[in-house]
Amino acid sequence: MASIKKYWKSVEELKDSSVVETLSKNEFVENIPTDDFLGDKETLETSATSRRDFLKYVGFTTAAASLAACEGPVIKSIPYVVKPNDIIPGVADWFATTVADGYDFANVLVKTREGRPIQIMPNKEANGTTNARVQASVLSLYDESLRLKEPTKGGNAISWADADGEIGATLTALKTANKPVVLLTGTMASPSTTKIVEEFTAAYPNVKHVVYDAVSESGAADAFQEVYGRRALPNYHLDKAEVIVSFEADFLGDFHGGFEKAYVAGRKPENGKMSYHVQLESNMSLTGANADKRMVVKPSDQVFALLNLYNAISGNNVASKATAQDAAIKKLAATLKKAGSKAVVLTGLNDKNAQLITLEINKILGSEIIDVTNTLNIRQGNDADVAQMVSDLKSGALAGVVSYNVDPVYSLANGQEFAAALKDKLSVAIAVENNDTVAASNYVLPATHFLESWGDVSISEGNYSLVQPTIQKLFKTRQIQEVLLAWSGSSTSYYDYLKSFWSANVLDGASWNTALHNGFFTKEVSKTVALKSVSLSEATAALYRLLMRKIHLNQLDLLNHSLGASEFELVLYTSTGLGDGKQANNPWLQEFPDPLTRASWDNYLTMSMADAKRLGFSNPVKDNGAIDGDYANLTLNGVTVANVPVLIQPGQAPGSIGLALGYGRTLGFKDEMKVGVNAYPLYKDANTVQYGVAIEKVSGTHKFACTQVQKTIAGRHDILKEVSLKDYVNIDPKDHKNGWNIPAMVSYDHQEVEAKSIDLWAEHNREVGHHFNLSIDLTSCTGCGSCVVACHAENNVPVVGKNEVRVGRDMHWLRIDRYYSSGVEEEYRAATGHEPTSPKVRKFATDELGLSRADMYAAIETEAENPQVTFQPMMCQHCNHAPCETVCPVAATTHSKQGQNHMAYNRCVGTRYCANNCPYRVRRFNWFNYSNNNEFDFHMNNEYGKMVLNPDVVVRSRGVMEKCSMCIQMTQATILKAKKEGRKIEAGEFATACSSACTTGSLQFGDVNNEKEVVTKLAADKRAYHVLDYLQTKPNVVYQVKVRNTNEA
Repeated sequence: MASIKKYWKSVEELKDSSVVETLSKNEFVENIPTDDFLGDKETLETSATSRRDFLKYVGFTTAAASLAACEGPVIKSIPYVVKPNDIIPGVADWFATTVADGYDFANVLVKTREGRPIQIMPNKEANGTTNARVQASVLSLYDESLRLKEPTKGGNAISWADADGEIGATLTALKTANKPVVLLTGTMASPSTTKIVEEFTAAYPNVKHVVYDAVSESGAADAFQEVYGRRALPNYHLDKAEVIVSFEADFLGDFHGGFEKAYVAGRKPENGKMSYHVQLESNMSLTGANADKRMVVKPSDQVFALLNLYNAISGNNVASKATAQDAAIKKLAATLKKAGSKAVVLTGLNDKNAQLITLEINKILGSEIIDVTNTLNIRQGNDADVAQMVSDLKSGALAGVVSYNVDPVYSLANGQEFAAALKDKLSVAIAVENNDTVAASNYVLPATHFLESWGDVSISEGNYSLVQPTIQKLFKTRQIQEVLLAWSGSSTSYYDYLKSFWSANVLDGASWNTALHNGFFTKEVSKTVALKSVSLSEATAALYRLLMRKIHLNQLDLLNHSLGASEFELVLYTSTGLGDGKQANNPWLQEFPDPLTRASWDNYLTMSMADAKRLGFSNPVKDNGAIDGDYANLTLNGVTVANVPVLIQPGQAPGSIGLALGYGRTLGFKDEMKVGVNAYPLYKDANTVQYGVAIEKVSGTHKFACTQVQKTIAGRHDILKEVSLKDYVNIDPKDHKNGWNIPAMVSYDHQEVEAKSIDLWAEHNREVGHHFNLSIDLTSCTGCGSCVVACHAENNVPVVGKNEVRVGRDMHWLRIDRYYSSGVEEEYRAATGHEPTSPKVRKFATDELGLSRADMYAAIETEAENPQVTFQPMMCQHCNHAPCETVCPVAATTHSKQGQNHMAYNRCVGTRYCANNCPYRVRRFNWFNYSNNNEFDFHMNNEYGKMVLNPDVVVRSRGVMEKCSMCIQMTQATILKAKKEGRKIEAGEFATACSSACTTGSLQFGDVNNEKEVVTKLAADKRAYHVLDYLQTKPNVVYQVKVRNTNEA
């Protein structure tokens, strides 16, 4: 039967056609109101600002998103109502913007397809960096279950006009009566918004602006203000440091927003030197895991160690206490003094006095690493103002609260008291998503997501960046700036206000369009800093007295840790995945494995092995690789958090425990997303360290979802290789006696030769055309996981949920394996003075230590109390001699001339032979359909969530094997683009999602047949090696040996 479909090439072909009428009646619930949001077509086409009019051209969200909640058939989209000149269907567009959600701040590039943001990458021209949360925030844009869609009053819909009128009248009445009101926001770091807030508070003098950060660094800002006269955070140029000493400051995590890019820039072994990094901490953190030397110190001892370090460097003798680390502290002081201006000390303690002491230490050292001029404008929360606000609210002195994108009902330790005190007062919640504070407020006003917004951000002094919308508003939302302007009586749009503000205060005559295109603008900052006189004797004495009072020193033995179950020191921290909990409803982040514990879908109490053994906690591993755990109740000052699962964490300081904030949210969440416990009730006085916490073991077994156990390839040699900086510089890597990168050897014709020189198959000529390699530098990889989420976004990797992850059915194409060093390796290093390699360790274990082979593997699996940690990204190795390809009965997996291992999904019949034959454990099987399936309701069962899908990558179906494709859609797009433009491909053009997202440059991708590519040099570097190279699979993924700076002075 012949086709009866009507095809057309463009919208213009539909003019005066009956097809238009048919579409309006049958395809859409109601006619698309194009005139309302497009305006005049001719005007738009002749507009000089066609770049921004793109958002008006695109009819996608009006047709698909705003009608998605209407009853009727599935809403389809017409990508363009009026096709723009600079948009090509099927070709991605990138827009420079800025992430600023109150906790994460980043200069980014946003990838859009037909008007839909689908991926976020760092804007490297603006020195931008992204973490896992920033990468995943694009999915939060499409959160249909939590996004607020229209204004409400008392739970009933209300128009914006009515809301403005009623709230404005109430504010005017309160101003007349001189009754105080608080505008409560998180850190916005927006110069233009700051001015709007100032104008708003000028119009309403009874309104006070209070900045509240759920996870506070107020102590550091208070200390900086006392010393330098303005409220900010110091910046740190760790790329210039020779010695870094950190007290619980997780600066590769969330401390001051993170400094991983600068940190790694100062640790390039090819330069012949690296910074020497010492970390004192109780919880195992990303920063501690990457340190050259990690000292396990519980929080109270950290404070005394900081005081003792101050004494050693300053020559003073302030009150302190002896600790087990005193000898090491004296050596550290000498090391710091020797480095002088190239040394720096940091502390993560949210205590003003501790921060003052740290600033003074850096001042004595003359540190050039700490920057007090180009300061950071993030983390501006003020604990004293917040405490005063809550007190006034409870006493009735405060008449109302207007909150913006904060959730104090959830994140304040006394959040329920805050909610109760809001009743019968003016309560307005302006928020992007539903939360507990929204539920407790009378007026609820939906705000735009940052990807729908205009704005500006100044992350650090002198560095300005713009926020621009990349999609039309999905719902009836309004920006906070528009709201405040309207309430202040201004009729100016925020876009016009922003443009005018930048012209007058930022650009200094430079082009607005250029700044908008680049996403950032830089200005010179005055280097003049006014120091204020601060009494360090008072600060040190106050810190000592406070700590002594908190820990009840007369009851504790600080040196031998003879603690009772009720005398633990609790450290509250932010996890790499969830941070402060704003994105707790993001499935990508919930399924993202913690870099250290490798657990997902949970928070848990981390406990040392010694304490766990004493208190009877354990983590048995089941036959299927799943991990179980016990429950504990935590009690502090009469507040109990019940049924907290316990996970034994190597490297946890005895006498201390850790618990991540940001979990336990339930309001508006689907059952699958209600995971973890809320630790904020224990976050008293915004202090991450709490003393005297009682632990009670309770009945029940918790089921963890942990990815490390199922897919570990530990036990085989040549997985990881490490070397000290000294040996890297002085020893030949292939020296058969002491070499640190000895290749696999075989016997051939009675001679020992490198295994790679022998081949069972005839070698193909791989020097013609492109041949792709990916280099992974283990020294630069911090384990942050941004590459994992970027891979999810680019390749439509499904989320499968906790139960599936638990039994080893996670679908991550890229995982980051975490390895601890073994006791056998440490004994080998101590006995021989050389870095251990697996063959040598096996021989040493059997010959010198007298261990059987079974005992040796048991020793390797035994985790030390303070192990060294290495992170290793692991994905399909794209082997030139791939074991998977030879066993597939239907040739669904094949090899390309360009070095990529291909998967033909429509040919795969799901035998899983390939997965069984892969030595790297990197293939994933679709046990179910993960979209349009109520059993897997992770944003892929509604039209909003599906808007994040990348149309260049097929969504795989049940029964199909999948794995890393080395982003073949990206490499082919680069080739086709160059071919279309009639030119050669330049070095650096090829990229994958993971290499693009990597902040530190650990992952480098390119064509090894182009000698100008970075990866070509890395593949031939003396540090280069292949995982399991003795198997001779000849991977196209090459690793660089990890180098540690173990030379202390």
